[in-house]
Amino acid sequence: MNLMTILKITACIATAATGLLCVVKPEAAYGFIGLTSSGPRGVSEMRAIFGGLFIALGIVPLILGGNTYRMLGIGYLAIAAARTFSIFFDQSFEQSNLISLAIEIVFGVILSI
Repeated sequence: MNLMTILKITACIATAATGLLCVVKPEAAYGFIGLTSSGPRGVSEMRAIFGGLFIALGIVPLILGGNTYRMLGIGYLAIAAARTFSIFFDQSFEQSNLISLAIEIVFGVILSI
């Protein structure tokens, strides 16, 4: 197993772990992502989107391999592009936003290669 494969697997595990955290303890993500829920419906949405979707996005490439890593990488790069626009347009230079951007770019590049 080469270094790039290890990095891709690590990115997928981190993606799935983020999703798992949001399913099990959604309030742990509130401070970092800047969103809160005002009731059970919001918590349900947090668990479904930030939880379930991220778990699937992280696990599927580990099962199917091949181009699924690249698709996840493209997804991360698309998120990074939208976040970059938002950082400047919305003047949202918070540290957590910049950390997210860095992770999205790094994961996007690793997974797209």
